[in-house]
Amino acid sequence: MKSLAILTTTIAALSAFAGEADWPEFRGKTGQGISAATGVPQTWNATNNVAWKVAIPGKGWSSPVIAAGKIYLTTAIGEPQSGATLHALCLDAKDGKVLWNTEILKAPAGLTSAMHKKNSLASPTPIVTADRLFVHFGHMGTAALDLTGKVIWKQTSLAYEPTHGNGGSPALVDGLLVYSADRAKDPELIALDAATGAVRWKTPRDTAAQKKFSFSTPLITDGQIISPGSGLVGGYDVKTGKEKWRVTYGEGYSVVPRPVIADGRVFVSSSFDKPVVKAIRLDGASGDVSDTHVDWTINKGGPHTASMVINGPHIYFVSDGGIITCAEHKTGNVLWTERIPGNYSASPVLAEGRIYFLNETGTATVIKAGPVFQTIATNAIGEPTLASPAVIDGAIFIRSEGHLWRFGK
Repeated sequence: MKSLAILTTTIAALSAFAGEADWPEFRGKTGQGISAATGVPQTWNATNNVAWKVAIPGKGWSSPVIAAGKIYLTTAIGEPQSGATLHALCLDAKDGKVLWNTEILKAPAGLTSAMHKKNSLASPTPIVTADRLFVHFGHMGTAALDLTGKVIWKQTSLAYEPTHGNGGSPALVDGLLVYSADRAKDPELIALDAATGAVRWKTPRDTAAQKKFSFSTPLITDGQIISPGSGLVGGYDVKTGKEKWRVTYGEGYSVVPRPVIADGRVFVSSSFDKPVVKAIRLDGASGDVSDTHVDWTINKGGPHTASMVINGPHIYFVSDGGIITCAEHKTGNVLWTERIPGNYSASPVLAEGRIYFLNETGTATVIKAGPVFQTIATNAIGEPTLASPAVIDGAIFIRSEGHLWRFGK
């Protein structure tokens, strides 16, 4: 019953800000890549089952978020070396028309030089609520807008020297906007006042990992913030930021995948260099529970970048090189592993019993969720993409290098 309460609390907290058909933050309403949408398309390509395709100015790998028939995303216009401008965009979900384009920040050239080739100045995904849009540009700043595109506040006092640029998206909980700032020196978890942008608390990462930079997105569940970083994953108090528990995983660094939860356990990947997947029991976790609360570990095929997804009794994850693993999430027993085409950075989404895996060349492999591997479709659009898809009733949205696409109705 406790596991049900955990999941129910998470869904209720996010649903308060979004309608049933919405996709309000990174990985959707629950933050776990799961959609209750119906009529989601199974097949498409660059010319078939395309409702619309719209050019997006600049460059960015933030994923689209959707609320009340509007799509929101961020982009960077201009060259990073000379100082680009960072923007928030709103589009009409019906036809892709750009409704507004607001410049948020000018990116200082000194904060944009150490960019990984798979990163961008606009990689973190926004959060949309009933009346606010929160946009985050990592080490360069954060802002809140109303849904007409007017800037309400900006927070730029927390700038720092990044490693490989920005990456992780924020999470919203109890009037706080929480994000990880896991840079190479003095990594920390930060909470801003969602109403004003003021810093509410900062919690240093007490980690022994030699490489301290990571890019994960926190997950909110059962009144706590679960946030992976280099060398450890921790549970943090919402009000104070105090670490409540931790599990260590050695020298794991550059952690990207967002955690997922089921049946009272949280599932994480240690990312680079050799990722392991761990199932951590949350009940009674306090202090360092590395030796007492890890129920199982999978040492092969873990993801460096893409988050995992859970359906029923099974957990699925894809390695950067395209190996999908399906395991029983209660036991860690691996049921199957299969290779699909391409390399993977985008996180998979689950809808109507199907899982959509989108590779870096813009090809989506759709499989049937279950204990036996079954491919339903392979859909190519011929444009690179690192952003994760968004799903609503009747449609799936994919951001490619130059465009935003709506497939389906």
